[in-house]
Amino acid sequence: MSSAAVESGTRSRTRRAILGAAAEVLARDRAATLADIAKAAQVGRSTLHRYFPDREVLVRAAVADAYVVIRESVLGAAVDEGPPLEAMRRLVAAMVGAGDRLLFLYGDSTVLEGFEAGGEPDSVDRMVGDLIARGQAEGVFDPDVAVQWIQGTLWALVYAGCDSASRGVLPRHGVAAAVVRTLENGIRGKS
Repeated sequence: MSSAAVESGTRSRTRRAILGAAAEVLARDRAATLADIAKAAQVGRSTLHRYFPDREVLVRAAVADAYVVIRESVLGAAVDEGPPLEAMRRLVAAMVGAGDRLLFLYGDSTVLEGFEAGGEPDSVDRMVGDLIARGQAEGVFDPDVAVQWIQGTLWALVYAGCDSASRGVLPRHGVAAAVVRTLENGIRGKS
């Protein structure tokens, strides 16, 4: 293996570590400094600055990275395969797995200002909407509720679960189950 390939792999891992740390730290504290992010990424500030010359460049890169991670999580859940209820459960688990990035992206509406995912319509929304519509057509999900309502409820529950885990209200390993249970059963107790 050439030294350029090793350097490229190391650079890629360092960049990913910085972006992951940025999402985690900024999800908790929007005013976090570059020093806070460098510490969380376990790199020096000079290393962080070699990758991202200023906070604005880092935040833009973290937004793009978060979107990609969430999109890849949804793709990995294979929501177009298998029974809709099982696909929805896989989707919830995948979204919870991208929790820090989800909290970062959707915890502050201004972070997405000016961000465009590319030339195509939002494929994440489309994939999730298609799953919900398929579930409604098969009688698994309530057909009298708008797809957009179910989708919004799903995102809100996942966000609330990830936020609860970050605040210590729920254990991280229990978030997906709590979201699925609430989504499938609503909030009323069993009679």
